[in-house]
Amino acid sequence: MTHPRLQLAHITKRYPAVVANSDVSLTVMPGQTHAVLGENGAGKSTLMKIIYGSVKPDEGSMLFDGQPVHIRNPQEARHLGISMVFQHFSLFDTLTVAENVWLGLDRGLKLAEVSARVRAKAAEYGLDIDPDRPVHTLSVGEMQRVEIIRALLTNPRLLILDEPTSVLTPQAVEKLFVVLKQLASEGCSILYISHKLHEIRELCTACTVLRGGKVTGVCDPREETNASLSRLMIGAEPPALEHRPTEAGQTVLRVRSLSLPRESPFGIDLDALSLEVHAGEVVGIAGVSGNGQKELLYALSGEDTRAERSMVEVFGQAVGHLGPQRRRALGVNFVPEERLGRGAVPTLGLAHNLLLTRRDAVGRGGWIRTGQLQRQAADIIARFNVKAGGPQAAAKSLSGGNLQKFIVGREIDARPRLLIVSQPTWGVDVGAAAQIRGELLALRDAGCAVLVVSEELDELFEISDRLYVIARGRLSPPIARADATVERIGEWMSGLWEHAPSQPATVEAAHAPA
Repeated sequence: MTHPRLQLAHITKRYPAVVANSDVSLTVMPGQTHAVLGENGAGKSTLMKIIYGSVKPDEGSMLFDGQPVHIRNPQEARHLGISMVFQHFSLFDTLTVAENVWLGLDRGLKLAEVSARVRAKAAEYGLDIDPDRPVHTLSVGEMQRVEIIRALLTNPRLLILDEPTSVLTPQAVEKLFVVLKQLASEGCSILYISHKLHEIRELCTACTVLRGGKVTGVCDPREETNASLSRLMIGAEPPALEHRPTEAGQTVLRVRSLSLPRESPFGIDLDALSLEVHAGEVVGIAGVSGNGQKELLYALSGEDTRAERSMVEVFGQAVGHLGPQRRRALGVNFVPEERLGRGAVPTLGLAHNLLLTRRDAVGRGGWIRTGQLQRQAADIIARFNVKAGGPQAAAKSLSGGNLQKFIVGREIDARPRLLIVSQPTWGVDVGAAAQIRGELLALRDAGCAVLVVSEELDELFEISDRLYVIARGRLSPPIARADATVERIGEWMSGLWEHAPSQPATVEAAHAPA
């Protein structure tokens, strides 16, 4: 009789403010792709870290291939044949891709051999990456590729994937699924966490549902619908978005022939980018990660001030030379793609993280109005249903999805006139994703100009009025949402838009009902 690859029995993990896992039992068979489904903060990532040895359970037992195991650290997990792709990447910024991969492999290998293996694996799986690039030069999507390649190179017997497709394009996801199905057919077991219900139904043959740290159901996702999986996960179906046609207002953001040389040898040159965003519209930018999104966002937020003044205008004022604080004074707010380190200070509480972009709680002489900060943070936590230990909870103590909800909520709560958002629903559950997208549309309807950079094509089609595509540092012509198709946008992602239709004669044409 075949032993289960993994058996968890009565796993419990308590933290001072929350019980992350309570009496959790789980069985994964050899060659099985097993989903773990739950809303943000349900305890999924904690459970995976327990299996991988980076978190110790307070109670419970684990069997691996029928043998009792006590995994004390990730090194022991890898020795058993367990590999994990984390939602929050575990990469050293100052090391190259190959050096990061090398840390988790056989010490007898030479760095040149590791580089060759990375190149071969990247080519085999369509996850393009240069092994000689320092990690700090990578976009979030490229870091995701590194994590996946590093895990695959260990030839795992149990592969844990925590939101592996959250910042991958549909084409990359298709290639990854081919790889995962092949691994499963060869006997590798896969534990798969995703909030994308259609992925779970396509890939997985079993599913365990967590709610509030407890197992609330087990099912075969192939026999479920997106709606029934949503009900299992959050107790209801997410509300349908209402995308009403609107009349675009004045030009809020205008970018004219923005050209900037790369600051890093591994970056992307921006080549004569031009775009407009009007009051009362959502403009989306699609593209494969690493094609200039990061460089464009730095130029728009004011982190990069090398542009000529007139290349970036906000409400007709040239701001290409202005830094982030002066742009915020004009009503520009910004959600970066990197949650920890750029969007939030990991060790600071949520209330004090408001000070990164909000100055209304700072009085004369630089005194911080702590009570006001606490109230503002508490309001955001309540409004966006952020699961946290209160306004004082450190940012790093939140699950990825809950931190994302707080950061997006912080910027929306500031009542921006122009909101620039990168990867707005990265790693959040279906209910929270629907809420965030609804809040962005509500901002649009209130007259705010919204620019969304995302690798989720479904998301861009759902909320955008007009779309651009970025490829190799160049920007496509705009296209009305009603005229956009997955096939056309996918083609443009390769830079093939030379024969694209010109911009609509009026921006209002892009806002007509789809």
